[in-house]
Amino acid sequence: MSTITPPTEPTLIVQGRVATITLNRPDHANRLSPSDLNTLRAHIAAVNQDTHVLVLRFISRGKYFCSGYDISSLADKQAPGSSYFGETIDLIEQARPVTIAAIQGGIYGGGTDLGLACDFRIGTPESNMFMPATRLGLHFYPGGMQRYVSRLGLNTAKRLFLTAEKLDAAEMLRIGFLTELVQAADLETRLDALTATLLDMAPIPLIGVKKHLNLIAHGVLEKEEIEALVLLSEGSSDIAEGALAWKEKRPPRFTGK
Repeated sequence: MSTITPPTEPTLIVQGRVATITLNRPDHANRLSPSDLNTLRAHIAAVNQDTHVLVLRFISRGKYFCSGYDISSLADKQAPGSSYFGETIDLIEQARPVTIAAIQGGIYGGGTDLGLACDFRIGTPESNMFMPATRLGLHFYPGGMQRYVSRLGLNTAKRLFLTAEKLDAAEMLRIGFLTELVQAADLETRLDALTATLLDMAPIPLIGVKKHLNLIAHGVLEKEEIEALVLLSEGSSDIAEGALAWKEKRPPRFTGK
């Protein structure tokens, strides 16, 4: 009787308007190898090209969500450095759909930056985090430092980078790393509920506002592009549908047009 070997590289499943990327190295705390990063880049590119997809979720197998870059790769002169990891996480932040990380357990090092690159981070009491880069002798890459400061604030970024302090789930929620905290048994249900909430929104402002809030966090205000999106939304059939649905006290049926 043959057995099916589970995948080790990240997998992508697209179901209608929802895409899900799964990290598949539970025996190695879901650390990401250079090959994994290449696969993630291909998945992000595929999702960006599928304009039907509005929500992209990140989930993991096993006890840990992600432990960041496989730093043993740094010993291989042919492998990309940690900046390549950072550039991959930048692509996750820049992904067209709204992103959710379902953080069921430990999230460490560059894995914390993957979480911060997502728009929402749902955790469980089993979640915990720390940033060991400085303790390991590694200077962190620019995108990750920017995300730490913009999402968590300068003082918290210093605390985490310069002390490598480990935080439990309650503290992760308090500092804003987690956007919400649920019991482990409720994580999948909450992930699906948040996904459904996002899918109920009008696609034009959903995608546009997500993009430009992230740009503003980088100190970039694309005023003309935002104004064009305002006009696009005002001239869309969705805004009429939204007003009618509000009047009729029913859920709107948006088309993105």
